[in-house]
Amino acid sequence: MAAEPATADAVEDALVDDPLLADDRITAVGLLFEASALVARELEHGLVDRAGLTSPWWEVLIRLGRTPGHRLRMSELAHAMASITPSGLTRLVDRMEEAGLVERQTCAEDRRGAFAALTPAGQAQLLAALPDHLADIDRVLVGVLSSRDLAALERCLRLVRDRLQAPVGEADAGH
Repeated sequence: MAAEPATADAVEDALVDDPLLADDRITAVGLLFEASALVARELEHGLVDRAGLTSPWWEVLIRLGRTPGHRLRMSELAHAMASITPSGLTRLVDRMEEAGLVERQTCAEDRRGAFAALTPAGQAQLLAALPDHLADIDRVLVGVLSSRDLAALERCLRLVRDRLQAPVGEADAGH
C-alpha cells in the first residue's frame, strides 16, 4: 500500500517546526542582509537627492578622498569595491572622468597600469556632500547604536571583511 501524499498543511507544519530554521546563524545573516540593505537605501537616497551621487560614484569619491595622494591603481580600486566588477568599474570611471570628478593617470613603473585620481572638482563634490552624508549616517546608524556598540560593529565587520577579502593578486587569479 502506497503512502498517502503529504498535505500542504502537513508540509507547512513540518517546515515551521524544523529546528534548522530557528538556527541563530540564519537569524544573524538575515538581520545583516536586512540592515545592510536598509542602511544602504537610506544613505543612497540622501546622496542622490542632495548631492546627485549614486552609491558607486560616492564609493569611488570617498575611497580616493581617504587615500594618501587621492589616487588608487584601478586594480586596487576594483578590488576594494565589492559592489562592482572590474569592467563595471572601468565604465564607471569613464563616466566620472567625463564628469570631471576623476582622471586616469598612467603608472610610471608599469605602463599597463593606471591610477584613478581625484580631481579638484571631485574633491569639491566630495567635501560638499560630506556634511549631509554624515548627518544621514548619524540618523540611520549612529543614532541607533551607543559608541561602544558602534565600535564593536566596526570591529566585527572588519573581521568578516578581512577574512573573506582575498589580497589583490589572489582576486585577479580567477576567483
